Amino acid sequence: FVSANTDFLSGKTQLGLRSAFMEFDRSMMESNVAKGENTGSTAVVVVVRFGTIFCANIGDSRAVACVSGRAHDLSIDHKPNLPHERDRIMSAGGFVDFNRVNGNLALSRAFGDYAYKRHPDRPAEEQMLTALPDIQELPLSDSLEFLILACDGIWDVISSQDAVNFVRKRISDNQEPEEICEALIDHCLAPECDMGGLGCDNMTVIIAAYLRGEPY
Repeated sequence: FVSANTDFLSGKTQLGLRSAFMEFDRSMMESNVAKGENTGSTAVVVVVRFGTIFCANIGDSRAVACVSGRAHDLSIDHKPNLPHERDRIMSAGGFVDFNRVNGNLALSRAFGDYAYKRHPDRPAEEQMLTALPDIQELPLSDSLEFLILACDGIWDVISSQDAVNFVRKRISDNQEPEEICEALIDHCLAPECDMGGLGCDNMTVIIAAYLRGEPY
């Protein structure tokens, strides 16, 4: 990705992340990697650089930092009913019904899903659905304990602070991050998923501990 590499090499991290997301989405479309017009994915990315955490996201996967025991959201859940998301969707010829793009898609930014990116007079950033990420920054500090990156199947069930409390308690009990990830998923899973609903969506979790050179 030429633009993204140039931006990163010149120290423009936010611009590099935006370029990387947009170039990746364009390359998927041109190479037909995303099979079908209604196939897509959210993304949440964390880059640590220049003593700062940069978090870029599209969709409703979320990154949360634990800072002195308190949850600090590093990403924005891109839902179609948010005013700025709704405005872009409607300006591109779409509508929001039942909090879904055109009554169908439950998020407003993603890779792929090219059926929502076909307005002939609008750039990629202004389509109904876009891969342009929002980017948040957080300085590294001794108060930072860990990060949680997870998809919406987790956040539909548990709040950011409750997830931080869950992880923090198990770290204090000397559980390894892999064990805690599995325990968090088990905690959020519904007992039965025959009817769908909360606890029945995809669930992926990553925990990254900030050790500051110390043993875990």
